[in-house]
Amino acid sequence: MITKAIFLDFYGTVVHEDDEIIPLICQKIKETSSADCTIQEIGQYWWKSFSNMFHDSYGESFDNQRNLGRTSLRTTIEYFKSGCIAEEIIQEQFEHWQKPGIYDDALSFLKSCKLPIYIISNIDTSDVMAAIRFHDLKVTGVITSEDVRSYKPRSDIFAEALRRYELRNVEVLHVGDSLTSDVEGAQALGIRAVWINRMNKLKPDHIHPDYIIKKLTELEEII
Repeated sequence: MITKAIFLDFYGTVVHEDDEIIPLICQKIKETSSADCTIQEIGQYWWKSFSNMFHDSYGESFDNQRNLGRTSLRTTIEYFKSGCIAEEIIQEQFEHWQKPGIYDDALSFLKSCKLPIYIISNIDTSDVMAAIRFHDLKVTGVITSEDVRSYKPRSDIFAEALRRYELRNVEVLHVGDSLTSDVEGAQALGIRAVWINRMNKLKPDHIHPDYIIKKLTELEEII
């Protein structure tokens, strides 16, 4: 089957994740905490709290990433008895979402690819669009979890992209850096999945991407 379009994850795939921002926020909590804790423990607690809320965020119970971030951070601040104000210290993360660094190979691929490219992202619409404008990127369309009130790896966002852009699952390649959200999420709907493994992560034996690449420019050999 000829590939007619590319579905492309955004953060971690096209632009940088916020991995360098999270420890800075956790450091601020540690500095004002009356508990005996490490930055790593704070980060782990925040991630667990966020993940639980993220998992339950669906349909009528859906909430966007900014609100999930604020709420889970407040819970973390309270747990570690910190004097920080969540709304203030999380702004650095929000600013990153709107002005992230971009991978050089992503710029090259987006400029050279002749196929339609649709961004499929879990991050809030306003932040994704701000980042696209910031880097002056040219893409054919954007769908975020806010559009379908559902996060990857649930199939809703992929199904909506196929419906909206009048594509069949066999006509699309989805590319992303998450083995669960991107690879398993796309494959559950019969979409071929390309795992971009920029960080040389180990792959669990039970997950089987259709392709594995390290740079987006390697897609040219696949499509």
